[in-house]
Amino acid sequence: MKSTPEPLPQHLAFESMAYGLFVHWGLYSQLGKGEWVKKWHQIPMEDYRKLVETFTAEDFDARELTRFAKRAGFRYLCHTTRHHDGFSLYDTRGLNTYDAPHSPAGRDLIAELVEACREEDIVPFFYHTTLDWSWDTENCSDEAFAEYIDYLVASVGILCTQYGEIGGFWFDGNWSRKDADWQEDRLYEMIRSHQPNTIIVNNSSIGALGAVGHPDLDVVTFEQGRPEPLDRSGLPKYVVPEMCQTMNLHWGIGANDFHYKSPAEVITDLTSCRKVGANYLLNIGPEAQGGIPAYEKACLERVGEWIEDVEAAVYESKPCGAQAEGQDFVLRNPNTGRYYYVAHNLPIPQNNHVTGAMGASEGPRMFRGITAPLRRAHWLDSGEELKLEREGDDIWTLHATGYPYGTNRVVRIAELSDGE
Repeated sequence: MKSTPEPLPQHLAFESMAYGLFVHWGLYSQLGKGEWVKKWHQIPMEDYRKLVETFTAEDFDARELTRFAKRAGFRYLCHTTRHHDGFSLYDTRGLNTYDAPHSPAGRDLIAELVEACREEDIVPFFYHTTLDWSWDTENCSDEAFAEYIDYLVASVGILCTQYGEIGGFWFDGNWSRKDADWQEDRLYEMIRSHQPNTIIVNNSSIGALGAVGHPDLDVVTFEQGRPEPLDRSGLPKYVVPEMCQTMNLHWGIGANDFHYKSPAEVITDLTSCRKVGANYLLNIGPEAQGGIPAYEKACLERVGEWIEDVEAAVYESKPCGAQAEGQDFVLRNPNTGRYYYVAHNLPIPQNNHVTGAMGASEGPRMFRGITAPLRRAHWLDSGEELKLEREGDDIWTLHATGYPYGTNRVVRIAELSDGE
């Protein structure tokens, strides 16, 4: 039988963060056509670089961003430090002048972000591209590519040494030159020498959801795809699954992209991630000079109100092997020993004459796989006591009530305990 690796303390800490805010913002934001606008609109590099001349960052307020993240229930914040266009939001300290301090912004925006994260108790993560259009890394010679890797390692070294302890590094782009020697050993060893407890991610991309990469990585990624239960048997180290998604269909702001997620969709996606022990990293694309878009702000703060009532179930609880029917599932908080029944499709009984039940129903919900002596059940959001019956050694029935008139939580969570 293959052995299963044990999680390190940083893995357990990362899993308990559960919900992260991804932020894609850079020169491309001024065009409002997505983060790949240079590539897909075929803008020559010499023309694209002129965007530096109008990059003021006048609306970027790191404290406002982190306070918003806190209200919305995010525990970590992963911000682009350099995207595929090669422009850096941090001070590259002589590596080049293609960075925010040498733009009209005149500021190290990442330094401001890290300080604000610490003030709001948000864990900072750094996104950093490996693909770089300013170096033509997709097409350059092997000699030029090797020189680029030196530059990449030096760039990440600055992030490792100049901003204090960082929660994680999130890389993206190795898929652009699949047969190249990206010298991952060298990059990760350098990171570990400065940040031994950091989480390291290297995105496998949409075409390889959940693929396990380099043995020093801590995460498997599900970009825009629902994570599946992860079998860690035989792996060289413990890895955490993480689903990253956009609020619409672009990572950087798309001014004409109206295909937004609703609060209900975000709540459903978050709970679907927690069902399989995955983190949820949800992206926003700030406006041209760094302002937080109004819709994303309102939507995600609304989700934060939902999270506030169910924190114990969202952050620290994990899959426990219990089985429920339909979309429902059960989690367990290993720190308290309490279980959480996550219920979908509950009705507002008094509202059926207006909207109909739409497939929703209240009443008995059966689950199995728990032998602990459970005696009490109640909804976390209201405190309403629920009837809980034991049908066998590990078979239970929870009598779920519908929502009171004027309420719909989308997903409702009941705490199950021994009554203490």
